[in-house]
Amino acid sequence: MSFFREEFTARSAAVRVRFGAGVRKNIAEELETLGAERALILTTPQQAELAEEFAGYCGARAAGTYTNATMHTPVDVSEEAVRHAEELGADVLVAVGGGSTTGLAKAIALRTGLPQIAVPTTYAGSEATPILGQTENGVKTTQTNPKVQPGTILYDAELVATLPVGMTVTSALNAMAHAAEGLYARDRSPISSLMAVEGLRAFRDSLPRVLASPEDVATRGETLYGAWLCGTVLGQVGMALHHKLCHTLGGSFNLPHAETHAIILPHALAYNAGAVPELLAPVAELFDDDNPGRGLYRFAKEIGAPLALSDLGVSEADLDKAADLAVANPYWNPRPIERDAIRTLLQAAWSGDMPAF
Repeated sequence: MSFFREEFTARSAAVRVRFGAGVRKNIAEELETLGAERALILTTPQQAELAEEFAGYCGARAAGTYTNATMHTPVDVSEEAVRHAEELGADVLVAVGGGSTTGLAKAIALRTGLPQIAVPTTYAGSEATPILGQTENGVKTTQTNPKVQPGTILYDAELVATLPVGMTVTSALNAMAHAAEGLYARDRSPISSLMAVEGLRAFRDSLPRVLASPEDVATRGETLYGAWLCGTVLGQVGMALHHKLCHTLGGSFNLPHAETHAIILPHALAYNAGAVPELLAPVAELFDDDNPGRGLYRFAKEIGAPLALSDLGVSEADLDKAADLAVANPYWNPRPIERDAIRTLLQAAWSGDMPAF
C-alpha cells in the first residue's frame, strides 16, 4: 500500500547514529568529534558497573558518574543530577541504559543545554526523540523540546545480547507501540509511516529468534534496528490513546513502564481499529488478523509478554480512577475518548483478556 498524503510535513533531527557490535568501545572518538573533555556517565543503580566500564572507554575525558537514574524521571532526582553535573564541570552527558537513563540525560540537558550521547541497552526508543516525560507529585507530564534530543546514538548489539528475555519482550512491545500509534497519528508523513511498518516488521521477525537464541548478536542487531525505527517515529509524530493510558497508569500508580506498554497496546489498537481500519491495515497484515489488536495480543501471548494489569499490582478498584484520569486532558485520538468505553478497555487489560473491541 502507498502512504502518500496530499499534504504533509516531515521532520527529522540532525542526529548521528552508529550501529555495530562493539561500537560502544569507540565512544572516545565521539567525544573528540564533539570537542568534549568532561563526560558525565549516567546509569541506573543496577547498571553502575556499566558506568565504570564506560569511564574506562572514555579515558581522560571521563569526569565522573551518576548512577541514580530512576523510572519515570522524578524531578527531584533530575535536579540532584544537575547539581552533580555542575560540580564536575561536565560538558557532555553519556547516557548508558534504557528509558530511565535516557530520560535523566534529557532532563539534565533541558536544564543545562549539555549535549548528549545515548547508548541504549533496551529497546525503549526514547534516545531517538526530542520528548521528555517527567514525574512530580505523582503526575507524569511530557514535553517536546529540541534541547532534549540526543545528538549522537550508539547502537551496540553486544549491550542487549544479555538482556533477559522477559525484559526483551516488554521493551520491544514498548517500542512497537510508538510505531503502531504513529500509523494513525494526525501529523504522520509517508516517511514516518514507512519507518513504522519496517520497525514493526523487524520486531515481528526477530523477537521469536531472540527467544530461541537470546545471545545471537546478529538477531539482537535487528531488534535494535527495530527500536531505532520505532523510536524515530515517536520523535516525528504525536501519540494518542495508548500513550495517554500508559502515562496515566505509570505516573499515578507507579507501574513499570515497559510492562504497562506491553499490556495496554493490543487494547488501545483494538479500540481505535474501527475508526481507522485502513491506517492500521499494515498491523493487521503483519500479525495476520483483521483486528490488529487481536493479532498483536496473540503475538504478545506467543512471545510470553505480560497480559494483565492485575499482575502489576493494579487493583480492580483502581480502574475507575484510571478511567477518570485518562479522559481528563486527553491526547488527540482518531476515535473519541469515551469514559465508559475506556473503562471497558481497562477491565479487559486488567484481566488479561482478549481486547474487548
